[in-house]
Amino acid sequence: MTFCIGVDVGTGSARAGVFDGTGRLLGSASRQIRLWHPKPHFAQQSSEDIWSAVCYAVQTALRESGVSAKDVQGIGFDATCSLVVADKEGAPVSVSPDGAPEQDIILWADHRAIGEAARIDQTGHQRLAVSGGTISPEMQLPKLLWLKSNLPDCWTNAAHFFDLPDWLTWRASGSQTRSLCSTVCKWTYRGEAGTGGEGWDREFFSLIGLGDLVEEGFARIGTHFASPATPLGHLTETAAADLGLTTATKVAASMIDAHAGALGTFGVNVPGKDGEGAGEGRMALIAGTSACHITLSALAAFVPGVWGPYYGAVLPELWVNEAGQSMAGAAIDQVLNRHAASAGARKAAEEQGTNVYSYLEAILAREAADEPLAFASRHRHILPDFNGNRAPLADPNRLGVTWGQGAGPGDRDLALDYLACVQALAYGTRHILDQLDQNGVRPSAIVISGGLARNRLYCQTHADVTGLPVMLPEQEEPVLLGSAMLAAVGAGGFADFSGAMAAMSGTAVVLEPATGIRDYHDRKYRVFRDMHDRYAEYRDMMTN
Repeated sequence: MTFCIGVDVGTGSARAGVFDGTGRLLGSASRQIRLWHPKPHFAQQSSEDIWSAVCYAVQTALRESGVSAKDVQGIGFDATCSLVVADKEGAPVSVSPDGAPEQDIILWADHRAIGEAARIDQTGHQRLAVSGGTISPEMQLPKLLWLKSNLPDCWTNAAHFFDLPDWLTWRASGSQTRSLCSTVCKWTYRGEAGTGGEGWDREFFSLIGLGDLVEEGFARIGTHFASPATPLGHLTETAAADLGLTTATKVAASMIDAHAGALGTFGVNVPGKDGEGAGEGRMALIAGTSACHITLSALAAFVPGVWGPYYGAVLPELWVNEAGQSMAGAAIDQVLNRHAASAGARKAAEEQGTNVYSYLEAILAREAADEPLAFASRHRHILPDFNGNRAPLADPNRLGVTWGQGAGPGDRDLALDYLACVQALAYGTRHILDQLDQNGVRPSAIVISGGLARNRLYCQTHADVTGLPVMLPEQEEPVLLGSAMLAAVGAGGFADFSGAMAAMSGTAVVLEPATGIRDYHDRKYRVFRDMHDRYAEYRDMMTN
């Protein structure tokens, strides 16, 4: 039997799961990781803190599973697309304006480099086409420019700039080979050009102010690359001791966390509909703190405001288009937490033995006895762009809007805000789908994973708003499963992803769009789009 470990490092925690060759989760564990905000729009982490959490999670998951360390053939890592800086000895280099020595990671959601991203956009270089025509401050090149301009000591002392998933495989195996998933999606590397550094655009780097990286032969950001799941070697003695494993365990090339979630869900089967094919034709929506919308295509599609096409970033020889929302679950929490009734509602929910979301949904259901629950928000509209609009408007400076706020401060008003925000996130997904459709990418189903997959209102609303069936994997940890698939393929348990997905993906339940409410959502979606237009007009009016 093949046993593999998947490791997932998210924004707030590091998790590990032990899986067998059928995709069955035998043991799992997690530990919180630290986050610092030294200034507004700054978000930083510590690689040592993350590694410590990873080691705890792996050791604990292994004990829970009952699997012997010597029987673990492979380990796979996924993580957020955060930037890690290390010196020539591999020690942390501070990225903090206050010089905090342990803080060597700029979190993916950090927006300190908005100005640098805008300056890159002003070049109009053709390489920007793969990020929808603009580059996000959440990507790595704007962050590198910020470090070069604002922290010269950091820039001078840095010997390695890693995406966090690649830092994890380096820490585990000693290999500096970068995954095509991270470098193609977040560093502008052209995966179709080759794996020996041919994919770096020398002209582009020189034009945007990173010519010194060109002169160095790109040594600090990677010269060797590999497709996800490529075996990079075995655990080093130090890493094996840290993780409670052995040096016989193979380390697979990594993935970004959302892409691992896509890998873990694209292959799910629906009873009675097996054999329809995995990947193409489906959109993977990985929805947690933020949301990532991933589609796969045999042909490259350039979609304004949507990242990609990225070659081979998830499955070999397929092109990825990636959209997303910088805040999803975080947007819902912000809407709830800023409301005067929030604390009381959370306390009442706790007293009833439920969560605040179910508590608010019960309030809405009681009032909607004679009509669909969705209708309750007919006069409450939200733009959930509290941290900018990642796609399809590609505007990191956008802000959130609530329209139709009443005078009542109670639980009912809070419930309306909650419902309107859930709907707004679904309208954002529909906006992305419309943009994809106009450019030839037309998914026929949505597969939802991540924390919000457990929120049935969120999932059903996505089906109702988009008119597409929503598939919910019965595997509770699809992101961990995706990393375990990396490990299984990298360790030789399967010849390729097709075999791993067929054996490990499991089944899904399907939510069909409800009848009788499409016209309502069509009208509310028109309001949503009009609010985006009005927002831009009002911002220009006050700016100019």
